[in-house]
Amino acid sequence: MRLLDVRIDERDEWTVVTLSGQLDVATAPDLRQALQEAQYAGAHRVVVDLADLQFLDSFGLGVLVGALRRARLHGGRLVLAGANGRIREILEVTGLDRTFQLTDDVAAVVDA
Repeated sequence: MRLLDVRIDERDEWTVVTLSGQLDVATAPDLRQALQEAQYAGAHRVVVDLADLQFLDSFGLGVLVGALRRARLHGGRLVLAGANGRIREILEVTGLDRTFQLTDDVAAVVDA
């Protein structure tokens, strides 16, 4: 079993990156590569679904912040969806809840 599963789907004008498992020092490079490939391939509207993410550390946060910077640099957007429980608490404690646009779920972004 993989510690982090990353699934990428296209929905309308959005690239949806669904994460499940643990995003930490060991798995952050996998997500970084997936996000970079998607963004360099032209994904300018990205929503990262965190609903099934069980663990997030500073390395994972760094990958998400880097992806947000790339999105903004190219006039795009990166939204975090479904952050709840401990994941939401981590975003709030670090102040990143004010940096990222957060939504309750992917549909709130894609269907808007």
